Amino acid sequence: MAGTLYLCATPIGNLEDMTFRAVRTLKEADLIAAEDTRNSIKLLNHFEIRTPMTSYHEYNKIEKGRKLTDLLLEGKNIALITDAGTPGISDPGEELVKMCHEAGVTVTAVPGAAACVTALTISGLPTRRFAFEAFLPSDKKERRDVLEELKDETRTIVLYEAPHRLVKTLEELRETLGDRQVSVCRELTKKHETVYQSTLGEACTYYQSHEPRGECVLVIQAKSREELRRQSQRKWAEMSLEEHMAYYTDEGADRKEAMKKVARDRGVSKREVYQALLREERE
Repeated sequence: MAGTLYLCATPIGNLEDMTFRAVRTLKEADLIAAEDTRNSIKLLNHFEIRTPMTSYHEYNKIEKGRKLTDLLLEGKNIALITDAGTPGISDPGEELVKMCHEAGVTVTAVPGAAACVTALTISGLPTRRFAFEAFLPSDKKERRDVLEELKDETRTIVLYEAPHRLVKTLEELRETLGDRQVSVCRELTKKHETVYQSTLGEACTYYQSHEPRGECVLVIQAKSREELRRQSQRKWAEMSLEEHMAYYTDEGADRKEAMKKVARDRGVSKREVYQALLREERE
């Protein structure tokens, strides 16, 4: 029988956040696949875990992923850990999980710490709905596209950022999203944990003179549905009825469907749109 891949969460700072189940799973596994063995050996030594360890990271995730999958198919149980937090979230573990599912290997989670959820819960911003984007793309065009998508996001936004890029990212966010509320969460679960609550503009100014240290999680205020509705109404009001219709017919909608969507956008009945179009055609 095939073995099982265990996704074992590890502490994001405070070693006391390691769960009993995670320690037992790591001790009982046949092999531990770690993102950075040099970093993970400190954790394993602390909990007296002697299980053999191998590296699995961004630069070997395909080749090594196949080897790990083969071992799992042979019946080995493998525990996957990341440098800190939950494997599979913004790390190469996602690829290994996919390979295992395709091969019919059982994947299960040993839950624990996750920086994104930890930051969200202490941010002071709404937590019921959130959009997690991890690190923004390094490619300029892709990064710009993602920021444009986030501009109209109605869920609380959660991002990761390295300290040396924090100020630049805050400036880009302010420029694209406007001067919204933000909580900059740093050193989570550690002695010097901080949650800096301000606006994006104020945060830019603050961190220009206060050098940030440690990985940061940014929790950003969403755009309200009401604000988005008003924005949409202004957009449609600037279009003629024919332009508005063309907006949807160019997307492939037939005339009847386009009229329905135009009526919805403008807050009128479909009959009113139909009659207005008839008047325009007569004129």
